[in-house]
Amino acid sequence: MLNVPVKSFPIPSIQRLPVYLRFLEELHKRGETLVSCTQIADEFGQLSVQVRKDLSITGITGRPKIGYNVAELIDTINKFLGWDKTLNAFLIGAGNLGNAILGYERFAEHGLNIVAAFDSDPQKIGQKFHGKPVYDFGEIAERGKDAGIKIGILTVPPPAAQVSADALIFIGVQAIWNYTPVKLDLPPEVIYEDVKFSASFAVLSSRLKSSTASAILPPQDIMNPNL
Repeated sequence: MLNVPVKSFPIPSIQRLPVYLRFLEELHKRGETLVSCTQIADEFGQLSVQVRKDLSITGITGRPKIGYNVAELIDTINKFLGWDKTLNAFLIGAGNLGNAILGYERFAEHGLNIVAAFDSDPQKIGQKFHGKPVYDFGEIAERGKDAGIKIGILTVPPPAAQVSADALIFIGVQAIWNYTPVKLDLPPEVIYEDVKFSASFAVLSSRLKSSTASAILPPQDIMNPNL
């Protein structure tokens, strides 16, 4: 989670904005010029009042009985999320997960420019993954000098997480996207986001278990017709 307040904006609302954004982009491609909160809510099975609250954190207001201009709403959400500007990033850990992140094209669409990856595996050093060079981790200070790197992405094994974070902070990184399960010791001014795979899967698997149980177990009166 973030260790600094994002003003008073609720994190769930911020997390829903990219979902709305993709829907709005589809509308824009189809030539739609207006959209209402009800349309967006119906698309995602939500209440329109919740959509309106979510959109209000961007500062935009819709017009009664008309809604929002689609292009304007797309532009407003992008600016609110900071996706209208390019942010340079280093990725540390060019394994399977790091490779997948390097190959995810939508990051570039959102202004995230992964300049390079770093690793300690000699078989990876000197290679290019999805067009991104992989350098020796020991070169990070030299490579990061005057490179304008704002974000560090950690996809390393847990034992290497803290030293990797320290190296990123040393070169002036202001935010760390942590894909490791390690709780990092970071200066208070460094923004960070933990990607909690286990926690997310725990929610999914527990819901699946509950759903499966309710689907398999018949009602009591069917189990015992004498009741």
